[in-house]
This record gives sequence, C-alpha cells and structure tokens, in this order.
Amino acid sequence: MFPADVEQKLIKEEASLDHRPRAEMHDTKPPHVKEEQKGVLIKAEDTDNCGKAFIGKHALNTHMRIHTGQKPFCCDICGKRFSQKGHLKTHMRIHTGEKPFCCDLCGKQFSEKGQHTTLNRHMRIHTGQKPFCCDLCGKRFWEGGDLTIHMGIHTGVKHFCCDLCGKRFSRNTTLNRHMKNHTGQEPFCCELCGKTFSQKSTLHRHMRIHTGQKPFCCDQCGKRFSEKSSLNTHMSIHTGQKPFCCDQCGQRFWIRGHLNRHMGIHKGQRIHTGHKPFCCDLCGKRFSQKSTLNSHTRIHTGQKPFWEKALL
Repeated sequence: MFPADVEQKLIKEEASLDHRPRAEMHDTKPPHVKEEQKGVLIKAEDTDNCGKAFIGKHALNTHMRIHTGQKPFCCDICGKRFSQKGHLKTHMRIHTGEKPFCCDLCGKQFSEKGQHTTLNRHMRIHTGQKPFCCDLCGKRFWEGGDLTIHMGIHTGVKHFCCDLCGKRFSRNTTLNRHMKNHTGQEPFCCELCGKTFSQKSTLHRHMRIHTGQKPFCCDQCGKRFSEKSSLNTHMSIHTGQKPFCCDQCGQRFWIRGHLNRHMGIHKGQRIHTGHKPFCCDLCGKRFSQKSTLNSHTRIHTGQKPFWEKALL
C-alpha cells in the first residue's frame, strides 16, 4: 500500500487521464515528436507561400529559403552561395576533386550519389534503362535533357542562339562549338605535329593519322576505317544504295563528293550552273575544278611532275 498523500495524488492523475480525448490516450508517439509536428504544421499553414507541411521545424526553415531566396552557405574558394549546407559540401568536391562514390560494375568514381545524380544516370549505361520516352515517335532516352533536345526535331524549336550571327541551335554544346568559329579559338593541340583544333573530338580523330588506328569495321568484308562516316560511305558498296541525288537530272551517287563534282563539271563547264570558282592568280583564267587549275598553273611555273615518270 502507498502512503495516504501518494495514493491521493495517483487518484487525481488517473482522473485527469480519463478526460483526455480518445485519440490522445492511444497516441504512442513520443511527446517531443508530437509537439514538434503540431507546431510546424500550424506554422506552415499560416504562411502565405505554399502551405506545405513538414515533420520538423528545421526542415520547414530549409524549405522557406526557396521562397525567400536566402543562401546562407558560401564557398570560400569561388564565392558561390547555396541554400543548404549539403549542397555546399557537394560543390566543394569540384575544387577538391573528391569522388567518394563508385560504380559497383565498372569502378568509375563520382562526386554525388542520389536519384538525380551523375552516378544514377551512369548506371543506366549498364542496365540499358531509358526511362524518358518521346510521345510522338517512341524514341527513348537515358536523360530527360536529351528528350527535351530531341523534341526540338518535332517542334523545330532551337533554344540556343549565337549572339554574333543569330544562328540557332538545339543544344548548348553545339552553340559552344559554333562560337569558336567567331573567336578562332583552337585550344586542343596535337602533341606530335603541333596542329591545333577547336574541338577535342576532332583532335581524337586526327590522332588516328599518327597511330593508324581504324576502330570502325565493315561487317560484310572486314575492311576497317578511321572514321565512322567513311564506313557509312563504304557500306553503300554492299547495299547498292546511292543516297545523293542530283536535283537537276536525277543521277544518283554513293558519295556526296561525287555529286558535287557532277554538279560542277561537264566538258570543262559546270553542267547546270556554269560556275567556275577557281581562278588563276597569274592570268585570271577561271576553272570549274581545282585540279584543272593546278594543271594550268604549271604553265606558268614550268613544273613537269610527270616528265620523269613518262620517260620510265
């Protein structure tokens, strides 16, 4: 038995519990969690913004920065600001080069991990997953950005515009490459011959001249090529396809260059245009072919490159 004063106190507490709402009597959540939820929900509803509710006050404060635009976390190196400390931490890896997250299949490392990160997109290479689908033609893509760019084929929309000439592009990367035509910038240099290029991909293709690498192989005859375009042209030999057609007479050709020559040459004149774009700097005579101009120039220079061969 309890002492009289303790027993009286217990009776009063039991009586107060009996008058609580039934939902509160059966609430098994810890009191601090329940009170935190109630306070935050009320505060979220009282705002004039979006009314979204959060479990914790800290989460609400973080969310409110979307409405206020507040970015209290600043990078000490470049000065860029962020609304969340975690975003700053991820950004710092750009400066440090840290890549703590690794692909389990190929070992490639990444600076971020999560649903919308580079690692997640990279994994689709292994799985073959293409979750983004074009509603018009059914083509599928790994990334939503690629689908958006693809839609420009159907809509004709080109969001990226050159400030210098007004030419428009569907991709920002294509615009950046185009801008080098205006600036003359060629930052990629061949270490073997010193030739410079505006695009890294062009340098890679050029390097095959030095290495002799021919990565593109014909499935029909096994012949190899240094460029994919050369392989595509070669394949027309097997298929008989002649995709390049003369608009004037309908004659078809395997190679665009053959079509170009056809359009320009017929008995020393351009078949359809009569255009002669190649001019001799010494006498002013004009020619429809560069090779014909080169032969003509030997009249002035006296060069006879085939003389010794003819004697043999």
